[in-house]
Amino acid sequence: MEQLKISSPAFSHGESIPARYTCDGYDASPGLVIGKVPPAALSLALIVDDPDAPGGTWVHWVVWNIPAQVREIPENDLPPLAIQGKNDWKRNKYGGPCPPSGTHRYFFRIFALDTTLNLNSSTTKADLERAMQGHILAKGELMGTYRRR
Repeated sequence: MEQLKISSPAFSHGESIPARYTCDGYDASPGLVIGKVPPAALSLALIVDDPDAPGGTWVHWVVWNIPAQVREIPENDLPPLAIQGKNDWKRNKYGGPCPPSGTHRYFFRIFALDTTLNLNSSTTKADLERAMQGHILAKGELMGTYRRR
């Protein structure tokens, strides 16, 4: 499988996510930069989650139908046509890191798909993952950490 590139001007892979993008700050989604999108891609999907949450993986953001030509997702914004599903707070938006204790890892995973997805706003991470099966052309990952002060 091809490798997509995903980075952020706010933090580098493996580094701490600035408080601005967490529940201790503005809870704004960080800007993201996407590269190496395959020519055959029709859309992109994004999943942000925390595998270190006490009750199992906690989902912070679910987005799909990001146009394949998009190379930058602005801070606290989404490109036109992108659709947000439900995170584990049952909200259709980004929910920043807010670990109850210790340092947690947050994975920003981007997927290039050979289709657009016909899903509604009640879609969860599990629903999106099922819908993407057989359609993923490439994927990439950015990981940041956060510990509450």
